[in-house]
Amino acid sequence: MTDTTADLLTLQVWLSPAFPVGGFSYSHGLEWAIEAGDVTSAASLEGWLGDVLLHGAGRSDAILLAHAQAATAADDLDRLAGVIELAAASQPTKERRLEATAQGAAFVRAVADTWDDGGFADLLGRIAPRFPRPTFEAVPWTHAVAVGVAAGVAGIALEATIPAYSQAFAANVISAGVRAIPLGQSDGLRVLRRLAPVVRRIAVEAMTADLDDVGGAAIRADIASMRHETQYTRLFRS
Repeated sequence: MTDTTADLLTLQVWLSPAFPVGGFSYSHGLEWAIEAGDVTSAASLEGWLGDVLLHGAGRSDAILLAHAQAATAADDLDRLAGVIELAAASQPTKERRLEATAQGAAFVRAVADTWDDGGFADLLGRIAPRFPRPTFEAVPWTHAVAVGVAAGVAGIALEATIPAYSQAFAANVISAGVRAIPLGQSDGLRVLRRLAPVVRRIAVEAMTADLDDVGGAAIRADIASMRHETQYTRLFRS
């Protein structure tokens, strides 16, 4: 088995809906957008999610992941701590922070428990003292950064990690749309397929982006997350 095949198999496990991070319980604000009438069909879901990927969390998470993975590979813990803090601080709403950090913490626990040969646990122990409470549970892991760190420890190519993570993010939001709009599974798969060029584009851009490029203009998606906090009937946590 080639190294590339091994990396692919690892990413497929980590980013599978079956990996215990609870991604199924988050909609990234989409649930409010559906209730508000912004997203009512496969076409509007594609447009909404395409904007989130290009101009919102999709793009920013790809950049943060890239820098977290690079810092881990270089064993630059000061730089990594800065990326961790920036990723947590840049969440625009209470629920988006919950979505990012709850999944991040769950991912870290799952990898440490089941997928570690010692290197990941060692890094967790060395990064924790850079935060106010020196335990890995107190580190504000976001999902994107946690995936980047695990991939950096495992020596997985960044060129593989970024598009795999971004597509998994898109697939999770689409799954929420399939359930809440509702859409058929085939419509959801068509949306995911049509967004593949967008995923590739942000992956390429994230490879060379600076941390100063983190940020976006998916304002309606941010408003959706704020409104979702007080939405009366909800299936999702965000």
